[in-house]
Amino acid sequence: MGKSTINETTMMMEAEISELERDIIKEILNIGLARAADSFAAIAKDRVLLKVPDIKLIEVKELLNLVSKYEDTHVIIQSDIKGDFNGATLMLFSDDHIVRLSEVCLALLDVQKGELSVMQESLLLEISNIITGALVTQMANILKANIYGSPPKAPKGHIADSLKDILVQHPLFQPLVFTVITQFTHNSRSVELPLLLFFDSKTFIRIIEIIRTFDLGKNNFRNID
Repeated sequence: MGKSTINETTMMMEAEISELERDIIKEILNIGLARAADSFAAIAKDRVLLKVPDIKLIEVKELLNLVSKYEDTHVIIQSDIKGDFNGATLMLFSDDHIVRLSEVCLALLDVQKGELSVMQESLLLEISNIITGALVTQMANILKANIYGSPPKAPKGHIADSLKDILVQHPLFQPLVFTVITQFTHNSRSVELPLLLFFDSKTFIRIIEIIRTFDLGKNNFRNID
């Protein structure tokens, strides 16, 4: 499959998604993120806000370029989504994020930037686990799918290696990428944490097919727990 064919597939998929279907996908994600925010607030000890500002289809190379921009400046925590759906989340923590989270969540003082302590890495893994877990649970409930999040990990090598289950074994898929901004406040000071959520094209098609079975006049997915 050449690049032109991939681009044609992307355009075809985008053309087939109605504005209502995009809104439904965003709402489903927002429901999951709202639950995640409540859990995150318990360890952040303050108000947590999460939102889904963007949905787009991009090529694998573009996705890798996007992530590689963060590799030298951020700690990347990855959680894979498995079962009926194939995807992953990446949470991106800068040195400033880590210092702030360490102060707020671990009550550490005079946190130094640099190599992570065991306690700090555990905190980042737990934050990713909370957010991905809540998101996946709500998607499973709403879409009636058997999906689960794998334990989060902090990839040590190139990000393509850590994403090989999605990118290498399925090199021609078109990932659907959701960019999410996780924001929490503490003493009126806000911290934003970027999150990338992506699925392969087969998963995306399945999600759209499930959404198209909804009777929106009777099935109000906002009320699903």
